[in-house]
Order: sequence, then structure tokens, then C-alpha cells
Amino acid sequence: MNKQKRIEMLTRLQAENPHPTTELNFTSPFELLIAVILSAQSTDVGVNKATAKLYPVANTPEAIYALGVEGLKFYIKTIGLFNAKAENVIKTCDMLIKLHQSQVPENRQALEALPGVGRKTANVVLNTAFGWLKDNEGNYFIAVDTHIQRVANRTGYAKGKTVEQTEQSIIKNTPNKAQFFYNLHHWLILHGRYTCIARTPRCGSCILEDLCDYKDKSE
Repeated sequence: MNKQKRIEMLTRLQAENPHPTTELNFTSPFELLIAVILSAQSTDVGVNKATAKLYPVANTPEAIYALGVEGLKFYIKTIGLFNAKAENVIKTCDMLIKLHQSQVPENRQALEALPGVGRKTANVVLNTAFGWLKDNEGNYFIAVDTHIQRVANRTGYAKGKTVEQTEQSIIKNTPNKAQFFYNLHHWLILHGRYTCIARTPRCGSCILEDLCDYKDKSE
């Protein structure tokens, strides 16, 4: 895919959805952080059902920490890997209280030091909760998950065998970053979730079909 096709692809996604956002429900950076930790290998729908019960009871580091691991499990037991996630969330709350005055840090390294938080989660929080396009060193934030990995490689927008390689390829190949990059994560993930799905992509109803390297070819 060349630069002009990438611009056209992004222009169409922007026209279709000018103000995309995460499908996780949250009202604060902390709520988003916890929701993204819980969303690993789980659906946003499932996470939203759990946090709809959890957040009215506990939606601060202190309140969730007070629940303890077993108390938290009661609210998130419908989510995959809930045992490990409960441990990580409690440890994260403890670190936020002790090291960050109960605030979610606006720093990738500090975020990645929290249990259960990897590069993808840190990038989601920085982009979606804090509105960061890039850090002070000029490094752009793009959270690459399985949907974005698939869409980027399948369409030819960016190539990479790993999420890290795809992340760097997306950053390198995205034109007009000031116009497109802030919403790029959401456009790609939503396109992968509802149109460019894993097993049988819905090419016939895809607004990008004529630009895409994949079309009806086998992967």
C-alpha cells in the first residue's frame, strides 16, 4: 500500500467515524486503566458488565485495594483469567497509592512498571485517558492488539510479524500524523472488530476493499 492509498484509507475511516473512542466504559483515567488490564484476552462487553458492578462500589485505588484479592474476584469472576487479574489489579492499586499519590501516571515507563500493564495498555491509557499523541521525545503512541495487527498486515497498511514491529511500521507509514494519528488506534481496532474479522473478513461490505492488499485472497 502506497502513501496515497494510506491517506485515502484514513480519510474514509475518518469520514465514517470522525470521533471514535474505546468501547470500554470509564469516567476517569484510573477506571480506564483497570478496565484495560481486565480486558486482556477478554471482550470489552464482558469487561463492561463486570465494571458496571465493580465501579459503583469501588472506583479508586484505595477502594479497590480495600476489597482485597478475594473481594475483587467476586466482581470480575466472569472475566477470563480473573484470578491473575485480581492479583495484578490489587498490586497496581497498592503501587499507585504508595508511589503516585493514587494518581495514574502520565508516563509510559511508570505505567509499564505496574503489574498487569504492558506496552499496549500503557499506550491506550496515554492516548485515550490523557489525550497524548506522542511523548516529549517525539515517540508516538499506538496500542497494537490482535485486531490492529491483523488489519494493518492484511490491508498492507503496515507490516510486522510481532506487535512491536507492526507498531513501528504503523508509526513510520502513517502520513499526516497531526490529522490522523490520534484516532488511528480506534479506527483500526473497530474495523478489525466488526469488518476485517479474523476468519472471514467482510470484504463485500468494507469501505476499504478497493484499497486493500488482501481482498478475497487467502492469507
